[in-house]
Amino acid sequence: MMYQKIIVPIDHGNRNLKTEQHVFTSGILESDCKPVLGEFLQYNGRYYTLSEQRIPYMRDKSSDERFFILTLFGIVMEAEHQRINAENTILPVELPVGLPPKHYGALHKKFRDYFMDRGRQCLIYKGREYQMEITDAAVFPQDYAAAMTIYPKISSFNKVTTVDIGGFTLDYLLLRGGRPDLSVCDSLERGVITLYNTIISRVNSEYDILLEDADIDSIIKGEKTDYDMQVARMVQDMTKTYVDDLLGTLRERGIDLKTGCVVFIGGGALLLREYLENSDKVGKCVFIEDICANAKGYGLLYQVQKKGR
Repeated sequence: MMYQKIIVPIDHGNRNLKTEQHVFTSGILESDCKPVLGEFLQYNGRYYTLSEQRIPYMRDKSSDERFFILTLFGIVMEAEHQRINAENTILPVELPVGLPPKHYGALHKKFRDYFMDRGRQCLIYKGREYQMEITDAAVFPQDYAAAMTIYPKISSFNKVTTVDIGGFTLDYLLLRGGRPDLSVCDSLERGVITLYNTIISRVNSEYDILLEDADIDSIIKGEKTDYDMQVARMVQDMTKTYVDDLLGTLRERGIDLKTGCVVFIGGGALLLREYLENSDKVGKCVFIEDICANAKGYGLLYQVQKKGR
């Protein structure tokens, strides 16, 4: 047997799980039977497939095994991307991960322990057998990690506010002189999923139409859809109100988005970019367009941490 170390940074989002190279919905289906179609992972006598039906919001993702199974998917996808020969190879895995800044202090040790001391894991993916063991896990504050991937763009500002609009949560964090100030951060249950649910409920009530998340995304982006102009206008108006309320909430918490620099992070921020850029509540801002930025930032911070040991 050969040993080949692999470092796999992973961002465990409520809506999507991101590695440095892959993005997939944070949802899985479990079965006793081998799936007839699609890719699957065989592990501990069970079969797992990825699902577009996301796992309901979990503040503590170590509460059950679902996010561990999703992590295994992320690891084998990265191993495949790096063209690692799994045959007769044991993969010692180093796992940089992250948590929202607000939850970091309370949960970072528990989240690290969730991945550690499990011994060797044996699984099959795409007909290939993988043997791996997570030998190290490190937890970092998300958003700070993402900001580090564009550090040259923001290094001249004394104050930088990161605003991460994710699936279920909106997280903000203040950086002073390039360092995170964990006394000025929070995680609010104001992510785009709450916008989707509000829109779906109102459109269904007034027009008897069942919109899906993808339909709403298309309307917000101004793409061509099959829906009447009245429905599209309602979605756009509700989105503008959502953004105004979101920014107003930050202002009420003493977060000044007109001074320094604001770094918008996450798929929700990219979806709402036009609305955010046109708001008079925001001054200088930068959008991180790479949805995998947190994962890549975890990798950068992990390398720095290792050099400092």
